[in-house]
Amino acid sequence: MAQLPHFFHDSPLTPNSIVSLDTDTARHIAQVLRMKPGEQLSLTDGNGGMATGTILAADKNKCSIQLLEVESHEASKAQLHVIVAFTKNTSRNEWLLEKATELGVASIIPVDATRSEKTHIRIDRWQKILQSALLQSRQYFLPHLAEVTPLKKALDNFKDKKQKFIAHCIPGQPRHTFSEMLNPASETVILIGPEGDFTPDEVNLATQLGYLPVSLGSQRLRTETAAIAAAAYFNVFNDGKN
Repeated sequence: MAQLPHFFHDSPLTPNSIVSLDTDTARHIAQVLRMKPGEQLSLTDGNGGMATGTILAADKNKCSIQLLEVESHEASKAQLHVIVAFTKNTSRNEWLLEKATELGVASIIPVDATRSEKTHIRIDRWQKILQSALLQSRQYFLPHLAEVTPLKKALDNFKDKKQKFIAHCIPGQPRHTFSEMLNPASETVILIGPEGDFTPDEVNLATQLGYLPVSLGSQRLRTETAAIAAAAYFNVFNDGKN
């Protein structure tokens, strides 16, 4: 049986209620997919909820849905939080957001480090990218996208997490292999530096707060590539272990 067309709705999903979708989604349903009243679709709220519903009315400005069955999903124990110094290249940042969402990352925290480049934040557009990637990958939890956060504050925000890593490429500094240090089914934090890497002082600060220095391989990776490499390995490593 073919899967129902799948859409995002940023509000709680309640059985037997009627919801109105946003204008962009309504236009896509009515004008692109040409769906009609009586047809069914599915919705996710990005917070674990997933519902099937029937279209009551659809035009380019408004689409109302009668919700039928609603399912509630639990978040995985193996959650990955990516603290990453975004680049000044918007397209590379947006690629990172899309792929991190597809890989099931729990949160993305753009960090302001010593060598960070100025980043143009486009929250509304970036949220749309997250939502689109969520729908494409048929998941139930939208990653939390934080504001640009000073490094010390970002580190402190995860001080209670037990499995924390900082990836860097500083010669002579001791590092472990990420794949060897990772424990399954555990909430995890990975810190990825800017194009110029973290400074030795920043690495020392992180290690003092319990972050274990790690390597992501012998190749020197771009910032966004390193973040996605870590997320991809974490995803595969934890597959079926929750």
